[in-house]
Amino acid sequence: MESEYLKRCLGICLAKGLAEVVEHRPIDPIEYLAYWIYKYRRNLDEEQQRKQERAELEQEREEALKELEMLEKMKEEELMIQQKLAEEQQAQLEREHEEAQLELERVEKEKAEELSLQQKAEEEPGDKSRTLAELTDKYGAPNLTRVEEIDESGQSDAALNFTAESEEENPTDMKVDF
Repeated sequence: MESEYLKRCLGICLAKGLAEVVEHRPIDPIEYLAYWIYKYRRNLDEEQQRKQERAELEQEREEALKELEMLEKMKEEELMIQQKLAEEQQAQLEREHEEAQLELERVEKEKAEELSLQQKAEEEPGDKSRTLAELTDKYGAPNLTRVEEIDESGQSDAALNFTAESEEENPTDMKVDF
C-alpha cells in the first residue's frame, strides 16, 4: 500500500532525481536531491501554468475570431441595409420625378387646351349666341344663356340695334322734340 503511494506520487520524480544524483555525484547528495525535487516541482507548476495560459489564449483567440466574424456579418448587413435604403430613396425620387413630369404634362396640356379655346374664340368672333358650355367643350360646365350687357345710357345692345334698324326703315317717321 505504501509502495503504491510512493510509486504514484514520487515514482517518476524520485527516479529522475536519483539518476541526477548518480550522474553528478554531489558532495551532499541529500541536499542536492531536495533542491532538485523543489526545482522539478516548480518546473511542473510552471508547465501546468503555461498549459493553462495557452488554453486561455486559445479560448480568447476563438472568441476574438467569433467576434470578428460577427462584426463582418454586421458590416455586411449594414451595407445591405444601406443599399436597400439607397434603392428605396432612388425609387422614391424616380416616383416623385414621374409625378412631377405628369403634373407638368397635365399643366401643359391644360394650357394648350386653353390656348386652343382662345384661338377658337378669336376665329369665331361673330358667334355670340353660343353658351359657355359650348365654348369650353368641357363636361360639367354650366349651360348659361347669353347675357346682354347694358351700356352707359341704360339701353341694351339689342334695343339699340332694334332702334337703329327701325330708323333705317322709316327715317321720316321719327320726330325729335327739343
